Amino acid sequence: MKRLLGVCVLSLLMGCPAGTGESPDAGSPDADTPATDAGTDAGTPAPFTLTAFDNARITSKSGEPNFQKVETEIDWGTAPKEKVTLVVDLASTCYPFESWQQNPPPQGENWPADCDAFDRNFEFILDPRKEAGDPPGVELVRAITPFGGPEHFEIDLTDVANGLPGKHRLISTITTWSDASGQVTGSNGGWNVTARIDVVPGKAPRRVLAVIPLFNGSVTTPGQGPAIDFALPEGTLVSRLEYRVTGHGGGTGDSSCIGPAEEFCRREHVLSADGVELTRFTPWRNDCKNLCTLTHYSPPSGGAGFDYCLENPCGAIASVRAPRANWCPGSVTPAYAEEPAAWSTPGPHQFQWSIEQIADGGSWRLSAVVFAYGR
Repeated sequence: MKRLLGVCVLSLLMGCPAGTGESPDAGSPDADTPATDAGTDAGTPAPFTLTAFDNARITSKSGEPNFQKVETEIDWGTAPKEKVTLVVDLASTCYPFESWQQNPPPQGENWPADCDAFDRNFEFILDPRKEAGDPPGVELVRAITPFGGPEHFEIDLTDVANGLPGKHRLISTITTWSDASGQVTGSNGGWNVTARIDVVPGKAPRRVLAVIPLFNGSVTTPGQGPAIDFALPEGTLVSRLEYRVTGHGGGTGDSSCIGPAEEFCRREHVLSADGVELTRFTPWRNDCKNLCTLTHYSPPSGGAGFDYCLENPCGAIASVRAPRANWCPGSVTPAYAEEPAAWSTPGPHQFQWSIEQIADGGSWRLSAVVFAYGR
């Protein structure tokens, strides 16, 4: 999350006419969504789509609506589902650079005011916790926004929808912030989120007995986390743990780090099931270089222009390409998945994690969910 290209773009576009750069408000569920019992010629309910967010604006100022998140309600029904897919499109007012001619930076600033040029945590959570004591929300996807560019991804929610039928709250969060001076990012930055859920009714591919969220939060203390107790329902024959984790924040690096922040540190994680070590691994991404297709921008006013990463247009090339603590700007971080043999029977069970080290000021964003399956 280091060097950006705003000054370079601004210098090439000086003198362009001013524009508003306004963005639409957050969307709401589609009232025209077909009912789940709409029949087909074969007698199977017809596929349908739920509109979760329609160009919904997530803002970076705490006094504005939709500060760092948007929220809606969804209802994917109680009937079995053959396939459920979350389809997401993220839009940025930072890019394409040609748009700066209509939406230039304010006087003395380097970025359009509504542009967030940085890479940010981008998540979708089902039924987020409202009050202390409530279960944690189910994290559906962990992504990182690009440096100021668009993003598209599709996530399979089939097991979630079959294990948690009916109505739910859905939030999308982006940890967006502004720079009041407009020097390193926009002075009123934000992002626009469009998301829909495509549902294909039919026979469920697996019998999902339960979806159990165990944890969803940030960890700042190294060592063992709390032992989390949970119960698997009657009929459970196999369970799958989904563990999502990414390193973030500042702090002084040590010998395990390639840079001066926790996002550049290799940290061993140990997962345990019922008090017995299940797996140990070091969450790390070496493929960030694949999210930097070198592209050249030639300004309409002439001049030499500059090179940038197509997938991360506002990021410094070296920063975009750098390996990180299990994430890359402009991509989804897949969950680590395990099927503990100890969790193949109904009744009480336990989960625990351990992180070997965390720098002062650093954190690991962590969530864990268990899926219980029957015959």
